[in-house]
Amino acid sequence: MPGTGYYDKSGGCNSLPTILERIFMKLCFRFLVLSILITAAFALSVSATSGVEDMWTVANRIIIDVYNHIAGISTVLAALMTTVCVVGMKLSNNQQKVDQSVDWLKRIWISWAIINGIGAFLAYVRPLLDGLATITV
Repeated sequence: MPGTGYYDKSGGCNSLPTILERIFMKLCFRFLVLSILITAAFALSVSATSGVEDMWTVANRIIIDVYNHIAGISTVLAALMTTVCVVGMKLSNNQQKVDQSVDWLKRIWISWAIINGIGAFLAYVRPLLDGLATITV
């Protein structure tokens, strides 16, 4: 009967209760998804606040650990590359190769000094800045 139903996209006729049921089901689905997301967010926030270490302590520990590994590896590589440069200087037969080895030796030790200088600077400055980056409420 014309005028008693609503047409959907496929060309079929749907009655008003069927459309209301679909709208109700969509609203229920959205409510369910929203309630699951809120519950998950609450569960994650509770477990994060009940932990022993906060984010900054863990990040500080990770940064120190990674930097110590980088400094150790750079020291070993600097010693190894220095040995290669010195052997190259001793075994070279012309002045150009000796000059190149000296240039590489300078680059190696300047890089090593910069990497370890950053660590020394942070080790000296960090204790001076303790307590300054706190937020009090």
